[in-house]
Amino acid sequence: MSRKPVCDRLDRRLLAAPSSIHGQGCFARIGFEPGEAIGTFEGVEVAEDGPHVLWVYDPERGRLTGRRGTNVLRWLNHSDDPNAEFDGFELYARRTIAVGSEITIDYGAGSS
Repeated sequence: MSRKPVCDRLDRRLLAAPSSIHGQGCFARIGFEPGEAIGTFEGVEVAEDGPHVLWVYDPERGRLTGRRGTNVLRWLNHSDDPNAEFDGFELYARRTIAVGSEITIDYGAGSS
């Protein structure tokens, strides 16, 4: 899938709102096409798991790197049929995402 870069501020693209999946969710303020960048999971690096932590394998370090989310992407909920996926800490649309849709990921993607 071709990756298209982010060209706008995250708060113009996404919002947090109550979710029918669980608690808060992350929703699209604008539409996204497959392969389009949604945003970057920002946060401080952590060594322990906890709420809003995303773990990504860092090939340069040869280990997992965790970030505790500090932006709206910390509200991403799980789906067995997600409409978005991470490549490192960058989030991309897997398929067309309409305005107002909740953006979801597979929490288990990439795990064995």
